[in-house]
Amino acid sequence: MLTSLVALLVALGAMVAYDLKSYHEGWVADLKSQAELLGHATAPALEFDDVKVASENLALLRLQPRVRAAAIYGAQGERFASYTAAGAEGRLPARAETQGVHRADRDIAVTLPIAQDGRAIGSVYLRAEYALVERVLTYLGIAAIVALVALGIAFLLSMRLQRAVVQPILAISDVARDVMQRQDYSRRAPKATEDEVGVLADSFNGMLGEIEKHAREVMRLNEQLEARVRERTAQLETSNEELRLATATAEKANRAKSEFLSSMSHELRTPLNAIIGFGQLLGTNIADAKPERRQEFVDHIVGAGKHLLTLINEILNLARIESGHVELSVEPVLMADVLEECRRMIEPMAAQRGITVEFTQDSHEVALADRMRLKQVLLNLVSNAIKYNRKQGWVHVSCTAIDADHVRLAVQDSGQGLQPEQVQALFQPFNRLGQEGGSEQGTGIGLVVTQRLVELMGGRIGVDSTPGEGSVFWVDLQASDQPALPREATDWGALTQLPAATPARSGPATVLYVEDNPASLKLVEEMLAARGGIRLLSAGNGQLGVEMAREHQPDVILMDNNMPTMTGREAQAVLKLDPRTAHIPVIALTANAMPEAAASGLAAGFYRYLTKPLDPRRLLEALDSALATARRRGGKPPISF
Repeated sequence: MLTSLVALLVALGAMVAYDLKSYHEGWVADLKSQAELLGHATAPALEFDDVKVASENLALLRLQPRVRAAAIYGAQGERFASYTAAGAEGRLPARAETQGVHRADRDIAVTLPIAQDGRAIGSVYLRAEYALVERVLTYLGIAAIVALVALGIAFLLSMRLQRAVVQPILAISDVARDVMQRQDYSRRAPKATEDEVGVLADSFNGMLGEIEKHAREVMRLNEQLEARVRERTAQLETSNEELRLATATAEKANRAKSEFLSSMSHELRTPLNAIIGFGQLLGTNIADAKPERRQEFVDHIVGAGKHLLTLINEILNLARIESGHVELSVEPVLMADVLEECRRMIEPMAAQRGITVEFTQDSHEVALADRMRLKQVLLNLVSNAIKYNRKQGWVHVSCTAIDADHVRLAVQDSGQGLQPEQVQALFQPFNRLGQEGGSEQGTGIGLVVTQRLVELMGGRIGVDSTPGEGSVFWVDLQASDQPALPREATDWGALTQLPAATPARSGPATVLYVEDNPASLKLVEEMLAARGGIRLLSAGNGQLGVEMAREHQPDVILMDNNMPTMTGREAQAVLKLDPRTAHIPVIALTANAMPEAAASGLAAGFYRYLTKPLDPRRLLEALDSALATARRRGGKPPISF
């Protein structure tokens, strides 16, 4: 019945709306036509100011009973002539209204212009009754009658459908509700007819039968599930225990990190104490004025500085490895060359501590490795073997082929050895070989860096240790059937070994050093003063350096990076874009030692990229090369030192 009512209302509403719209449009069109005819008929009277003729024309509207009033207005909007039906007094406006269709109370009015020879001479106003409300009321009465008749028919049909469809479905619904409440799947729904509702009852009863059959299977599966839940619960308890152990391990590692931070504070302050202390003594009158005594202070400062640099490098190495920013050049390496280089570098340390170090002399194995990183790995293992050895002990370094595909480096010492629990925690970060509280300096992360580097080279590292007898650290690398590449020089030598300067053939070279740190500036001044043949200019920031480069046109520019006003990278970019300074080689002297920073700096146009602390030989060799390049570009012979 509700559906029928809604359908009727929509249909009747659409019909009424359409009829009212048609009525409105037709009546408005009719009024406009009458107004136009009236305007044409009264145009001559309005033109000749004949009110009588205009009034007679308007009086003809009495034949239209639905017209209530009409009027002719002059060009200035004044009323010229008018007509009012009986009982419609007071319905004419005093002046002409806006042209178009208007609502006036319950009437409708039309105002149209009167034109003569293409010019407006006035307007006509026509007002008629608008029986829209009466039509709406009539339609509502018809709609009510139609709705009552339709709802009565719908009610009779619904009563029949109630008995044929709804009651059997309600019976099925009652059975379904009872089954859900009591879980009694033996209930069945009554079947009253053979039509679709009867088929529904049969299907419902068949479904109950299937459910009843599967309910027993579900109960059996529930029992199995409960057994599996008990089993999984036991497994979960085991996993919780493993998690507890892992948490304990993590807490232990966190404590190790805290201890490392405390240790690092001590390790960093110790060399800083020597640097600052001996530096202060060199600046006072208390220190021994003899050159030997001052050289001893200098040696202490340099040694402490190198140790501090080692500590910082180890921390940075671990951070770079953990972040995946280490790039290796894996190539065939002759192990004998690596062993010989390490022997020369480690013998002074061993002699100072009274430790005998033996290296295999006849190793011809070739392994796939990064030469520099492999030497770093071996030096770390050998230096640990020396540091943690006993007095008058020994260290033996060997290289053998363990099979056709692998080469083993072994470092054996005569130290105290390690306990099994120490071996297990050996390659964890911040662990110092079990030497907590010992007198040896270090970060405790050298072995972690060593292990990561070995793994990056495709190898593996391990240790065999016997308490009281010593340890053997070994590194297995992949063997190579290709010949080793030529060895590159890696030792820059000492400052005292630099050759003496020879006079320049074309006068002193001009070098501009852009540096905001006075100590770094003074250091470079002293390094260059020892060579001679150089006129050094300095600038305290990048902006001043650019201005001085444009003014003095130096042969070479040394450029720091982190400076106020303008960084070294920005200053180098400005110099490169300026035709007056684009030819000048710019050497970067910076503390940013990350490989990606060096690569991007060289790609940006730096002639060389040198990192602090500065190596005197590298600085002077880079300067020699840059001066030679500058002379060739300028058509002058290169300066020779």
